[in-house]
Amino acid sequence: MIQTGLIQSAHNDLVTDVAYDFYGLRLATCSLDQRIKVWQLDESNGNWNVEDDWKAHDATVSKLSWAHPEFGTVLASASFDRTVKIWEQTTFTSTSDPQPNGAGASSSQATSGGSSRWVERAVLVDSRGTVRAVEFSPHHFGLKLATVSSDNHIRIYECLEQSSLATWQLSEEVDVSTLPSVSLPSSYSVAFATPTQTSATLEGASATLVAQALQQSQNPTTQGRPGMGNREADGGWCISWCKDRYWGEIIAAGCGISGVIKIIQLSPSRRPVTLLTLDPSPSPAGLPTEGGTLPAGDGDAPTPFAITSVAWAPSCGRSYHLIATGGRDGHVRIWRVKPAEEESDLEGEGRDPKWSATVVADFDHHKSAVGRVEWNITGTVLSSAGNDGRVRLWKATVGNVWRPAGSIGVEQSEDTQEADVNMDENAVAE
Repeated sequence: MIQTGLIQSAHNDLVTDVAYDFYGLRLATCSLDQRIKVWQLDESNGNWNVEDDWKAHDATVSKLSWAHPEFGTVLASASFDRTVKIWEQTTFTSTSDPQPNGAGASSSQATSGGSSRWVERAVLVDSRGTVRAVEFSPHHFGLKLATVSSDNHIRIYECLEQSSLATWQLSEEVDVSTLPSVSLPSSYSVAFATPTQTSATLEGASATLVAQALQQSQNPTTQGRPGMGNREADGGWCISWCKDRYWGEIIAAGCGISGVIKIIQLSPSRRPVTLLTLDPSPSPAGLPTEGGTLPAGDGDAPTPFAITSVAWAPSCGRSYHLIATGGRDGHVRIWRVKPAEEESDLEGEGRDPKWSATVVADFDHHKSAVGRVEWNITGTVLSSAGNDGRVRLWKATVGNVWRPAGSIGVEQSEDTQEADVNMDENAVAE
């Protein structure tokens, strides 16, 4: 049974993102109306009541992210005004409480009791394009956040003053589109990337740019095909942190219209490296997929569509990782990613072990662009939202076969015909 709640007229325009806090009792929403709203769950009746509401940016607010509660009640917002803002909920005792940063920091007017408000603590202005996503890192890495913008750059910020949240250092800036990656063209289920060389050469970067230019010149007709344009409206920019502490700081990122996700390892001692490239395009014709079909022609590679959302599942003791992607082609894909095995006796010194990945599920039930994919807290149930106006659930059955587990629309009518899995069933053993 899928239980739902409905917030009527949450914003005055299209809602662009919703984000639960760590405990699932508060909900932050943002919209094209440039405002952020924070909602509190009334556990007695299940209703969501607005707690705070304020104008946050000078353009569309694209994404929100809550920090871990050990750092306080902190929220980050990304916007099309090319900024990322850090907000903190504070309590005050008088209406003459001064602004914390001294330069017109905006805050909300408390709607109940007048005892708290959200205060702007910092503004990050390094982006040269619209900021499409923001996400705080897992708390064991400290108070850090990642952003991705339409300039195809990932930026990693670290808070230097956690007490005031006022000083953030840009610790890493990576152009995802130029990071080297090599996929195996003969396999749909596995896509590797070679480790970055310790001494970068201009020839490698130039070859990549030349190859891209040649591809565009040889395929001029693809510019008019869905998903293949070069405008911002056709692209997708998304990020998701690896939740497992053991492997260090690793982030999955997608940029532009490439249709691929790169798994990037961040390290303070060396430049970022691409561990793996998740590329569904080299699919041979006729490959069976779970719940969906690929647009394969007579030997032609499928048209790449932008990936609009990526979600790295909590590992929960698994020996592998699960990464979900949603794209403008309407497909929800689940990748099983196997980390490199550490072996002391590797053939050829200087060669790092490689990560591998297989597609374990491929669904096209939305029949339209997928805007968001997200895992539950144990990484056993995946939800996806599409332009068909429905939120769909996916769950692994016996034998780790992923099946639809139901869907819900804005009209709150549960679609039981599509549910192949009972949500009350216990998660299958790995």
